[in-house]
Amino acid sequence: MSRKACVIGAGPNGLAAAIVLAQAGLQVDVLEAESMPGGAVRTLELTLPGFRHDFGSAVYPLGAGSPFFSSLPLINHGLEWIYSPACLAHPLDDGTAVMLERDLDKTRDSLGIDGPAWDQLMRPFAEHWAEFASEVLRPVSFIPRHPWLMARFGMIAFRSARAVASRFRSERTRALFAGLAAHSFLSLDEPLSAAFAILMAAPAHAVGWPIPRGGAQSLTNALCGYLSTLGGKVKTSAPVQSLAALANYDLTLCDLTPRQLIKIGGQRLSDSYKQQLKKYRYGAGVFKVDYALNAPIPWKAPDCLRAATVHLGGTFDDIAASEKAVRRGENADRPFVLLAQPSLFDSTRAPVGQHTAWAYCHVPNGSKVNVLEKLENQIERFAPGFRDCVLARRVFSTADLEHMDANLVGGDIGGGAMDIRQFLFRPTSRHYATSTRDIYICSASTPPGGGVHGMCGYHAAKMALSRWDRQNSS
Repeated sequence: MSRKACVIGAGPNGLAAAIVLAQAGLQVDVLEAESMPGGAVRTLELTLPGFRHDFGSAVYPLGAGSPFFSSLPLINHGLEWIYSPACLAHPLDDGTAVMLERDLDKTRDSLGIDGPAWDQLMRPFAEHWAEFASEVLRPVSFIPRHPWLMARFGMIAFRSARAVASRFRSERTRALFAGLAAHSFLSLDEPLSAAFAILMAAPAHAVGWPIPRGGAQSLTNALCGYLSTLGGKVKTSAPVQSLAALANYDLTLCDLTPRQLIKIGGQRLSDSYKQQLKKYRYGAGVFKVDYALNAPIPWKAPDCLRAATVHLGGTFDDIAASEKAVRRGENADRPFVLLAQPSLFDSTRAPVGQHTAWAYCHVPNGSKVNVLEKLENQIERFAPGFRDCVLARRVFSTADLEHMDANLVGGDIGGGAMDIRQFLFRPTSRHYATSTRDIYICSASTPPGGGVHGMCGYHAAKMALSRWDRQNSS
């Protein structure tokens, strides 16, 4: 055996898989179709010279809280986390904002009558984040290593966000919870939507919601840098047209969604397995806009300037209506908008005195509708005069996003719908394994799903190594 492995795709999961394989002593090549590594974790000048925008993700609670990434010496390869004073701001129509603070005690105190209920809900997972993360950022286990913690989570996770939010008496707290739950891309009346609120809030209190100095690319560059110390190589502008071309590798791991895997699988994958992959369902897409600004966003609520992330949607019912419309295949009139304003805390993102921001809202998968006006109306709702600050904007439709990163099928940034069935069997009951012993899938279409944490790649590589070792020792 030559002990050679190939990873297709240099997104965070592909790089995580490559690092695990290289740590085991394999010679690893990472083949990336685009001209730079990172997938949706890239930083580019998308509007004007000197304005550095994160193409995809920008804020990293699960990156900083990842069991695997946090075990790596990424700081030695240029990664520096920046923490805004507050993790999240959620402005309301009365000109105030409800805040998600990193300090759980401070959040509890700020939520008034709902403080004790918030504390009771979040503290077990925040205080035991290391144990909790290792359980939830993996395939579902029916024999968890921390049974009491997971039993507590299970009693919440399979409920709807609306059901769990009913424990809060203030509309302000319910609105905060709704914005967190909306990261699920599910209707807030659906099972599992509450789980996402926990998976967003718990790391906020445990590790924060940091941004990388210099942009998302700094995280990708740090992963590439560490991989290079292990002898791994990343080759860009190297698309793979067929798995048959990779027969000289002992293991091949694919940071691809099912659609791309089918396309290159050919005779290396069985017909029955490819039929299973064809049944995989993608989730809602996003419509994204990057902004070059001449000033900070003029929020009505000054507290919004304390947070790198802002959720724009108003009340629980406002956000629930928006998400339900998208689940029905419609574009919401008042969409829930997620906005990042990193240049407030990282001066490397824009020329002196100027700023960057990005915002996106959920739309039906593959939507061709331009919702720029609706998205900006939501920003103006909470920041009158925002449009006057815009020097330039770059609009990404769902098709534009997929063109920039083929894994963003129909604009789906989560690697596939995360409802009950695809929560348990993602992308099939085999999880990372395919019909071929030396080929594995390691993208966000595998457990635990979307988010920049690298755990899909980590677990896929661990499975591949374990099966390969057993095969070679028999």
